Amino acid sequence: MGALLRRYAAGSAVTCEPVDEGLLNRGYRLRTTRGRYFLKHHFDPETADPAAIVRQHRATRRLADLGVPVAPPLPARDGRTVAVVGGHAYALHPWIDGRHRHGGQLTPGQCARLGALLGAVHAGLERVMPAHARTHGAPAESADPADTLTLIDELLGRVHRHRPADSFDALARRRLLERRTLLERHAGRRPPRPRGDAVGWVHGDFHPFNVLYRGSAPAAIVDWDRLGVQPRAEEAVRAAAIFFVRPSGTLDLPRVRSYARAYRRGAGATPAQLAAAVHRVWWERLNDFWMLRWHYERDDTRADSQFPATAALVVWWSREYDAVRAAFTG
Repeated sequence: MGALLRRYAAGSAVTCEPVDEGLLNRGYRLRTTRGRYFLKHHFDPETADPAAIVRQHRATRRLADLGVPVAPPLPARDGRTVAVVGGHAYALHPWIDGRHRHGGQLTPGQCARLGALLGAVHAGLERVMPAHARTHGAPAESADPADTLTLIDELLGRVHRHRPADSFDALARRRLLERRTLLERHAGRRPPRPRGDAVGWVHGDFHPFNVLYRGSAPAAIVDWDRLGVQPRAEEAVRAAAIFFVRPSGTLDLPRVRSYARAYRRGAGATPAQLAAAVHRVWWERLNDFWMLRWHYERDDTRADSQFPATAALVVWWSREYDAVRAAFTG
């Protein structure tokens, strides 16, 4: 810690406490003789490349200049924003007082403000980042249902072999069998690749734990590790499916509608683009089992608490498909 802080004009450490949120990298609440900071340890191999971190830092500085609420990193004495100590990459950010708010805690006006904020992020990134270098390649194809059915069988085998069997195993087995039935029913609805004009720079992980509120207003969007080139409207739909999911596994469609209208205005997105994004994200959810893979393949249970509502949402969304699409496009 001493070697790291000597690179900054940040004083000496007084306290350093881990911040619990976050599945990829490690964060610390740091108090020094000169103030309070957020110290980020870029630990995850997929996101810890120093060049990628510098790109994130450049993006947040430029967005801050446009008035987007972010927390750009602080420069070290040598002007750099990434410090590599002992082979590990770190960045020091100002500490932002605030709290996280789920969509159910937001008024309709605040839902619209959230949608406008994500729209401003997408529009701002379009201005400050390089023309999304088709060098990043074409968007990935959507999941092949045949591959997903094979994965379901593999996961069912892991559930069957898990000992001692518990309530999570019972829920996982029920949802896997249910998902197999849904996939067989909807196999012919696999979406095509998104159009090139739908693709641009996105935050990549816009959800309640990455937006800090001070009072009723967003104070900062944090955690830009997934900054990249993706279909923009899909991030808007994906975020809504996290912000506005109820514990029962349904979406709060009136709040979604307020959010989506403001997003479309802020990002200049069309209803047709949102409709295509709804279809692709629905298909993605239908074929996705990352929480179960973490649980059974990695023995990592950090996402277990999210599984009940997430799994129920896929079933409800498949049944209420037209209503969900109308909420995003109306």
